[in-house]
Amino acid sequence: MAKKTKIVIDDENDKTPQEPPSTPPDPSGATDEPAESVDPLKDLEEKLTVAQAEANENRDRMLRMAAEFENFKKRSARELDDIRKYATENLIRELLSVVDNLERAIASAAPENENDQRLVDGVSLTLAEINKILERHYVSPIQALGESFDPAFHQAMCQEESTDQPPNTVVQEFQKGYLIHDRLLRPAMVVVSKAVQNGQPAERSVDTNA
Repeated sequence: MAKKTKIVIDDENDKTPQEPPSTPPDPSGATDEPAESVDPLKDLEEKLTVAQAEANENRDRMLRMAAEFENFKKRSARELDDIRKYATENLIRELLSVVDNLERAIASAAPENENDQRLVDGVSLTLAEINKILERHYVSPIQALGESFDPAFHQAMCQEESTDQPPNTVVQEFQKGYLIHDRLLRPAMVVVSKAVQNGQPAERSVDTNA
């Protein structure tokens, strides 16, 4: 006996239309609206302004460093020049005492004595050689006699009333003064004139403040 087959025909009108799947909400709350766009020209201008400020700062720093280095070179050159010019200052200052003694020996010799004259000639030659050495080292004597008293170059040992010279004039030199280049090596020890009181010369008076 044959089986019965049941045929079921679906009615298309009975079908319920399927809804499309809903999109889950974005937890971040972002929407599909386009974000605000950044102006690339404005961004470049801001970067350029920052770069120019940094460049100006670096330039100022470089100029200051260059100026400081230039001052350092000038200062070092001056110091080196002073070392070269005045390196022998202490030695020459001690040598001046030898010059003083030779000059005193010549001044104290009796010119009428033949033996003294020979001695004077020998001492004079020695003194001349030493003076040549001093000249090669730019050492020069200070002019004092007859000059106005200058405390920068003269050291007043005393004052003396004088009718021949105006006041404050060097009338006598105890010891020569010397310069090395343009620097004072040793002041001249001198006697300074002052006005005559009551019309008569008085005793020589010591006044180191002249």
